[in-house]
Amino acid sequence: MLILGIESSCDETGVALYDTDKGLIADALHTQIEMHRLYGGVVPELASRDHIRRIIPLLNEVMKKAGKTPQDLDAVAVTEGPGLAGALLVGNSVAYGIGLALDIPVVGIHHLEGHLLSSLLADDKPSFPFIMEVRALGDYELLGETLDDAAGEAFDKTAQALGYSYPGGPAVSALAEKGTPGAIELPRPLIHAPNLDFSFSGLKTAVMNTVRKEPKPLSQEFKNNLARAFVDSVTDV
Repeated sequence: MLILGIESSCDETGVALYDTDKGLIADALHTQIEMHRLYGGVVPELASRDHIRRIIPLLNEVMKKAGKTPQDLDAVAVTEGPGLAGALLVGNSVAYGIGLALDIPVVGIHHLEGHLLSSLLADDKPSFPFIMEVRALGDYELLGETLDDAAGEAFDKTAQALGYSYPGGPAVSALAEKGTPGAIELPRPLIHAPNLDFSFSGLKTAVMNTVRKEPKPLSQEFKNNLARAFVDSVTDV
């Protein structure tokens, strides 16, 4: 089977062709990082409008790369959620439009299920059950979740506090590599909780308070050490 995959859940427009016998045969991706960097994070309205501009050209690009036409497709798989409503609407409109026009099935994909099962695309596939209670296809158990901010959001805000732009993850991680472990101490939220839930809002606040108390301009050593303290806290949690 030849399956067209469409992803538009947030700030990247992704299109791919997957052959069930040959594997991935073509893909194309557009990221909106430069557009959202001006605002320090993803702006949902801008994201959805950019998906509208990008998705058809990317679809044409993938078909050309693979030497295929829409008539060769056997099915369409599309991210149905979770994600930004307007962004998801773009990918789903195109996917279901193609399915209707070609009279082929459209399969809705759960965003997080896609993450859980992405390792199955590797040559050395893991076997069930995974360490995250992924017992089988469609058989999962949620062990814990964030009660407030996502870890990625905390990374972005930490980067912003240290004078770096969105996305913050790469910048904070690079700084942390140069930092000294233990030079700055930050809290480990819910580390002793009886369950496996997360909380990052308090950690984010601790980072802001630490930056606020430090003489300005911030030294590079301070930035490195605070980034290391933040990363160590998130990793421990």
